[in-house]
Amino acid sequence: MRRLDIGDRLLAYLVFAAAVVLVTFFAFQHELPRDWHLPGSPTLYLFGVAGTILLCVSVVFVITKRTGIGGSPLGWFSAHVVTATLGAVLVTVHSGGFLRYAPALLLVALLFLVILGVWARVCLSKDMSATFASREQSFSPLSSEKREQMARLIEEKESLLSRLEPGANEGVFSPRIKHWLTRPGLTLAYARLVGRENKLLGMRASVSTAQAYWRLVHIVLAFAFILGMLGHIITVTFFAGYVSGGGEIYWWHLTKW
Repeated sequence: MRRLDIGDRLLAYLVFAAAVVLVTFFAFQHELPRDWHLPGSPTLYLFGVAGTILLCVSVVFVITKRTGIGGSPLGWFSAHVVTATLGAVLVTVHSGGFLRYAPALLLVALLFLVILGVWARVCLSKDMSATFASREQSFSPLSSEKREQMARLIEEKESLLSRLEPGANEGVFSPRIKHWLTRPGLTLAYARLVGRENKLLGMRASVSTAQAYWRLVHIVLAFAFILGMLGHIITVTFFAGYVSGGGEIYWWHLTKW
C-alpha cells in the first residue's frame, strides 16, 4: 500500500506557499475595504472560524493516535500538517495584522509550533533515524544492581497493569486516552513507573537534548495555544464589552459583558 506521507520537499513547498500568501495579503491590505483591517470583523470572522476548524484536525490526529480509532495515524498526521498550515494562514488573516493585544500571543505560539514541527520533520528526523539504527547501549547488559531494580519495577508495572488493563502485555502496553479518562489514578501511577524505568535505562541521556525534549515542547505549546484559543473565543463572544474597552463592538457576539 502507498504511504500517506508528506515528503520534505512537499512540506517545504507548503510552508513557502503559506508564507507567500501572508506576505501578499499584508502587502496589499491597505487596498482592501475597512472590514479587512479590523481583527474579527464580520468578514475576517469567517476566516477565524474556518482556521479554527482546520486547526482542530490536529486534535483529531492526537485522538486517533492515542485510541486507534479513525484509520491510519499516518494519514491523519499528513492531514494535521496540511490543515494546521492552512489554519495558521487563516487565523493570521483573521487577526488583521493587529499585534498589540493579548491574542497576538496565540499567533506567536502558532508560529513556534509551525517552526518546531517543520524543523523536527526536516532536520531532527534524520538524527532520530540514526539513533534508532545505532543504539547499541540499549542492548548492553545492566549491572546487577540495576537488574534488580528493573525486576522490581516490572513487577510493580505488571501488578498495576492487571488492574488497569487486564490481559495487556507490559512490554508493549502504552496508556491511551480511555485509560486517562476512566482510570486516571492508576494511569498516572503507571506513567510514573514508566518514567522511573526510562530514567533507570538512561533513555533521555542516550540521545541529544533536542531529541529528548522537542516533543514535550511541541505538546506544551499546542496545549497553550488551544487553551488560549478557547479563552479568546469565550471572551469575544460573551465579554464583548470588556474586550472592546468601551469602544465599538463590530464583531459577532452574544453578550456585551
